[in-house]
Amino acid sequence: MERVPMTVEGFNTLEVELQRLKSEERPRIIQAIAEARAHGDLSENAEYHAAKEAQGLNEARVADLEDRLGRAEVIDTSKLSGDTVKFGATVTLIDEDTDEKVKYKIVGDMEASVKDGKISISSPIARALIGKSKGETAEVTTPRGARSYEVVKIEWK
Repeated sequence: MERVPMTVEGFNTLEVELQRLKSEERPRIIQAIAEARAHGDLSENAEYHAAKEAQGLNEARVADLEDRLGRAEVIDTSKLSGDTVKFGATVTLIDEDTDEKVKYKIVGDMEASVKDGKISISSPIARALIGKSKGETAEVTTPRGARSYEVVKIEWK
């Protein structure tokens, strides 16, 4: 069983979603199926088929979340420290081509969100940054071509 690295925050977010799916969505879908069944002939009942499809999607998401939470290796990033980039680090970078400053926190795959400044540990940028220290340069191959980033700051939050 492969462990999935995850921050405490990411783990809690997934647990909240799982609880919502089980305690709110599941009963709502069951009610929709019951109402659609009451309309009679199921073979031509679009409401019934839509509710059954929603049930399938909900149960698939529940199973996926339970699997990921069961395999989670929760890492409290506030207790980490060090001078090199690793999982949980918040890294400030400067794009050496454009002098643009960016800040990313390296998190697990399920909690990555570039708009929130969180990149996946398996992303090309994170893989290039792992093991780098302040002042070092990381070469990253992105869809827009090769980029070069200088590590300006490494923080642990």
